[in-house]
Amino acid sequence: MLFALALAEPATALPQDATPTDSMPAQVGVDPEALPRPSVRARRASGPISVDGFLNEPSWAEAEIISGFVQSKPNAGYPSSEHTEVRILYDDETLYVGATLYYQDPADITLHSLKRDFPAGEADILGIAFDTYLDRSNAFMFGVNAGGAMVDLQTFDNGRDINFAWDGIADRAVRVHEEGWTAEVAVPFSTLRFDPNQPDRPWGLNFVRRLRHRGEDSFWATIDRRYSLNRMSEAGTLEGLPAMSGGLNLLVKPFALTARSSGEAPGVGDATDFDAGLDVKYALSQGLALDLTYRTDFSQVEVDDEQVNLTRFSLFFPEKRDFFVENAGLFDFGDLPERGYRLGAGLEDFKLFHSRRIGLEGGRPVPVLGGGRLTGRVGDWGVGFLNMQTRGTEDVAAENFTALRLRRTVFGNFQIGGMFLNRDITEETPRGGYSRGLGADLYARFWDRMIVQSYLAGTIDDGQGGNNRAARVSVAWRDQFLNTSLMFREIGDAFRPEMGYVRRDAVRHGYATIGVHHRRAESLLNELNPFLEMHYITNLASVLETRTGTAGFITTLSDGSRLTLQYNDRFERLFEPFRLLGDRMVPEGTYSFGERVLNLQTSTGRIFSAMLGFSDGGYFGGTRRSLRLGAQWKANHHITLDAGTQDNRIDLGAGPFSARIYRGRVEYA
Repeated sequence: MLFALALAEPATALPQDATPTDSMPAQVGVDPEALPRPSVRARRASGPISVDGFLNEPSWAEAEIISGFVQSKPNAGYPSSEHTEVRILYDDETLYVGATLYYQDPADITLHSLKRDFPAGEADILGIAFDTYLDRSNAFMFGVNAGGAMVDLQTFDNGRDINFAWDGIADRAVRVHEEGWTAEVAVPFSTLRFDPNQPDRPWGLNFVRRLRHRGEDSFWATIDRRYSLNRMSEAGTLEGLPAMSGGLNLLVKPFALTARSSGEAPGVGDATDFDAGLDVKYALSQGLALDLTYRTDFSQVEVDDEQVNLTRFSLFFPEKRDFFVENAGLFDFGDLPERGYRLGAGLEDFKLFHSRRIGLEGGRPVPVLGGGRLTGRVGDWGVGFLNMQTRGTEDVAAENFTALRLRRTVFGNFQIGGMFLNRDITEETPRGGYSRGLGADLYARFWDRMIVQSYLAGTIDDGQGGNNRAARVSVAWRDQFLNTSLMFREIGDAFRPEMGYVRRDAVRHGYATIGVHHRRAESLLNELNPFLEMHYITNLASVLETRTGTAGFITTLSDGSRLTLQYNDRFERLFEPFRLLGDRMVPEGTYSFGERVLNLQTSTGRIFSAMLGFSDGGYFGGTRRSLRLGAQWKANHHITLDAGTQDNRIDLGAGPFSARIYRGRVEYA
């Protein structure tokens, strides 16, 4: 859902006021980091603006023209292959963006979907990012395609956290014509958050134009190839906005559900069931939002994707319930990923807070009575607070869940944070029980290339005993060529995050990797990425349990297709057997084996795309062969068909067996 993966490489300088045209030599390029950040002044509309896709009001002709877009990929630093003009107007209530996206051949326009929040990587788009506090870190983002469909999201900390569930109220209209297409976007000031007490304060601003048939992304404020539109520290500046008020921002969503059943069997009669609830969203201030829910309705939640567990550890399932997905990134604490870096562990390995622990027990739903969430900014602090209450059932006691997350940026490139969690049983039960979690974390960036991450967390419960801590430190470097990192973490044997998820406890985990990214301008093979990595995992007595060495090679083509080849050399020591698929057991002992892996993903920007994954090699004293196939067909702008299968064939010496998954999906917009 990210608007762009911005890529660039060193080249000669392009004059700041140059406008890309077909006549410019193809060899001209720029070093994105060497260019000054551009700025533009918004103009007050002299009359009413009709959002109809026609930029024919006199005010549009009076507005400053934004152009001179520069590629991040495939030919980093080169002028955009197509010309773009953007203009910005405002009135007392609304900010308007008008854009004309020219094509040498309008038949090249790529459009596959008209659904809300369409996959932005699969179509030609205009993407817009507003940093309304000019903190060079956070933004509201909008994207529109040539069919008029829109995608919107919030991004925090230069894209480290992204709120895909945010739905901003905005109007838009698109018109396709013989020169390309024109987009008109109207964003009410009430949709955004800003400081009304600081008139004439500039905003951060950037635009991206995606040409899917060329695999091309171009930006107004040039961005290094490692980053994307959410990299607000590299954005330009929007000036000229006067003092204004965001107005009342209140959304009320009531719901009601009814069900009726009847039967003729003895003891079974007619029955009617009724349920109702309410969701409320209210902006307490321009920086703080309150969400309240009563008798929360999760009836429309998408089901989990099927997974086959071929390990001795529990599976991770992502949160899909809208109430918890919105602003979820503000509560992330644990093995946080960083786009463009290999860090050895992710949130599927450890999250101190995982909202799936609320209202779900053993995979079964538990009624949620209600609760609230407060998110936003208070001064220099980012704040997230959540409290939820569940209802008891015959099998599960009523519980209360509390989460508090604080973050603050200091000295420009350091971020410190803390988290407190509490889970309490709120009714009389024989077992009683509580669980609490505490944590502090640090994130730092140096020279815009090196990052340092660390955390220290602990848990407390009524069955405490042993090492109840988790800690990590990692250092990573990523520039336009080199990608390397070191990481060490320890998870205690009594570390039990009852409001979170930890894949593997009682371990010390070391990780190292090195790789290079070789970019090839104007080539079918757009990027070549060979890499090496090593995982070394011991128990708390420093006895080796797992060692995995990987040699890999990733090739990215100019259209976005990707081919991955790698070889994994593994060592596993089992101190006890584990169950695999029913009654099949893997006995304790030591195992050494290798695995060959091939993955191919064709460009998702085409009408038909496909995925192939194949692996073959040893597996705990036996063999395993896995095959994954997937295909997607965008039948038209409204219908998308998606199907796939996964087959795992395993032989541990007592005869082969298989585990298969089939999936299919039809989407209509």
